[in-house]
Amino acid sequence: MLAETVCSAVSAAGLGIAAVTAYRKRFLTAVRIAAYSLIPVGLVMTGAVGWLARTAFSPLAWAGFGVLGASWALFALTRAVERRRGTRAERAATGDGRATPVSPTASAPALGRNADRGSGSAAAPSAPAKSSSDDFSDIEAILKKHGI
Repeated sequence: MLAETVCSAVSAAGLGIAAVTAYRKRFLTAVRIAAYSLIPVGLVMTGAVGWLARTAFSPLAWAGFGVLGASWALFALTRAVERRRGTRAERAATGDGRATPVSPTASAPALGRNADRGSGSAAAPSAPAKSSSDDFSDIEAILKKHGI
């Protein structure tokens, strides 16, 4: 009985705040406040408040919530370990039990070929430097391909 009275009072206060908000020409916010304020009355009318009151004081229900929480924690733990180690299929594919970050057939990184050229050191370059006309030949080929 007390819970129903409190829920009704909260809903009435929320509808009053929604009316004041609508008076200030903030209709979208007023409708949102009205929607939130009708939730407690709806819960009372459906009987959810009575069920919640009976459940809140039941030790068996709290034990059930504890079991559900432990189950959720175990699922989360296994997901975290699986993400860190990889799945069984990934470990079996590599053979050593550890997942490799890059496929063995992957090509060399694009930045790895030009690393010596961009360093600016006085050491001899490992590959001969291209002339400026060779640098633009790739760009010219792309432009010709697109008809530009």
